[in-house]
Amino acid sequence: MDRLVQRFKYHGDLAVGRVLAELMARALAARSMEAPLALVPVPLARAKQRERGFNQALELARPIARALALPIRMDLCARVRVTQDQAGLAARDRQRNVRGAFAASNAGMPRHVALIDDVLTTGSTCDELARVLKRAGAERVDVWVVARAASPTQFKQ
Repeated sequence: MDRLVQRFKYHGDLAVGRVLAELMARALAARSMEAPLALVPVPLARAKQRERGFNQALELARPIARALALPIRMDLCARVRVTQDQAGLAARDRQRNVRGAFAASNAGMPRHVALIDDVLTTGSTCDELARVLKRAGAERVDVWVVARAASPTQFKQ
């Protein structure tokens, strides 16, 4: 899984991303759960998106949205501060790194949204985004990711 995610995210293999998203959509469709009212891909800094050529979270969200008949809401939050890459940072540094990095609009905020991202490592990015979305009016924020890092304890506190 780690090789597939790396091919997708760092080598621009969008076909791998589509396969990962389709597998994710199948797994989600098979679960008995309350569906969110919207999907929110984790926003990428403009410079990072220009460098990479795409937002991996948005590329994952598109097939999932089609499969589950859910809207993608890119307008609900934005990255307002450029952050250092999370890779290689200790858990506490990851938390500090993303603090204040996102802003959300409370205009038309659905009560239940699902964040979409590729990998959950310590959860710092999704925690910060969920906090911002809830402050803007979301009552429930689910986190849907392709993979989870082996163990958050592998990161220094």
